[in-house]
Amino acid sequence: MDTGRQFSQTPYVVEHERTYHAFSILIRWSMLVIGDAILWLSLWFASPAGFLGATVVGVAVFVVGYIFLIRHEEKQPLDLWVEGR
Repeated sequence: MDTGRQFSQTPYVVEHERTYHAFSILIRWSMLVIGDAILWLSLWFASPAGFLGATVVGVAVFVVGYIFLIRHEEKQPLDLWVEGR
């Protein structure tokens, strides 16, 4: 299978890949924090769950979101042509 190794990895391409990866991680953190804050505030003020129930659910959703959104992406290689990405 063609792995894309015929393309030269210039320093500019590597720098771009690292910048894109950092931006992707920043966006994922932002999505997780904003989504979790909306969920937490909605449960706290607009449901009978109250502060404690909203906090428990918020922490659980944050942990699951971290595992599936952020931790998974941080372990991905920078090379987009690696099989299994």
